[in-house]
Amino acid sequence: MAADFYELLGVGRDATEDDLKKAFRKLARQYHPDANPDDAEAEARFKEIALAYETLSDPQKRAHYDRFGTAPGAAGGGDPFSGMNLNDIFDAFFGGASPFGGSPFGTTGGRARTGPQRGADLEAVLTLDFEDAVLGADAEVSVRTATVCELCDGRGAAEGTQPVTCPTCDGIGQVQRVRQSILGQMVTRTVCETCSGSGEVISDPCRECGGDGRVVGDRDYTVTVPPGVGQGSTLRVARRGAVGPRGGPPGDLYVHIDVRPHPRFQRDGDNLVDQLHLTMVQGALGVNIKYETLDSVEDLDIPAGTQSGDVFRIRGRGVPRLEGRGRGDLLVQAMVETPTGLSDEEIDLLHQLAEMRGEEVAPTTRKRRREARRR
Repeated sequence: MAADFYELLGVGRDATEDDLKKAFRKLARQYHPDANPDDAEAEARFKEIALAYETLSDPQKRAHYDRFGTAPGAAGGGDPFSGMNLNDIFDAFFGGASPFGGSPFGTTGGRARTGPQRGADLEAVLTLDFEDAVLGADAEVSVRTATVCELCDGRGAAEGTQPVTCPTCDGIGQVQRVRQSILGQMVTRTVCETCSGSGEVISDPCRECGGDGRVVGDRDYTVTVPPGVGQGSTLRVARRGAVGPRGGPPGDLYVHIDVRPHPRFQRDGDNLVDQLHLTMVQGALGVNIKYETLDSVEDLDIPAGTQSGDVFRIRGRGVPRLEGRGRGDLLVQAMVETPTGLSDEEIDLLHQLAEMRGEEVAPTTRKRRREARRR
């Protein structure tokens, strides 16, 4: 790399922002890889120019360079191009990643990648039971998709024939056009219309797929649902989308999760929430019960004097965390119920209890007894 960024851009040390922009625009068009196919020296020069402009156009970086003679972060033998965003630079000048129809360094010798096109991504909805979403499961999902034609094995050509090199683009898959503009010579590349970018043409297409190399049909896939997925989550299943035409690689399958509600449990983040109905006597005196979670049976001790709304936490019995670090908790909310359907003897006992505790209650009448027995 040249020792001086100002010399690289051909400007003086007192260059203004406009001076830097004009110099960079001119040199970028001159040394861009798409304008110099298979010229490694031009590509290296282009990178140097981009780094020089990226440094000098930033006041803080320029001050650092003027003081130390290096780009910030380049001292100590590091990569001087690390952290440099060439796409941002080109967005500012040309409204896109490259004035020549490609990305600044995403091509080799200025030629974009060609070949069979990738297939389309697909979407599907998978409805899961609540337990399977929380604990994980293998589930089947059905999609209508493009699959490889078995008759021609995806080549698209009839039996006994082969695709031939496209005469328009010579197998490149792109055509190059050169035109003159006020900014100079412009080189653009577009997908070849004859072969649609594949680089090949088929004179005798397969009778089953019509030369496309694929047919449409229904496919079933097994999807591994990780523990802890929630309503609205999306799973990406790589290479389970539609296959590309004429042997192109498949796209991906995106599975959207729909979770059926549970009769008992609700989800609150990584925690599960349940309501436990207790009788008045259980709430007053306490009780030890065998409590059934989603995947175990736990001893749950309800202390005496439990009120409606009290919450008991069973640790580690909630939702598994997707990043694999443990599980949430199970929160059990007590719901103490008022007894109904009382017999005359039970009514009398409750009145005795109220009298012992000095609590005021409604007097016992025939009507109230009928109401207590009926409910």
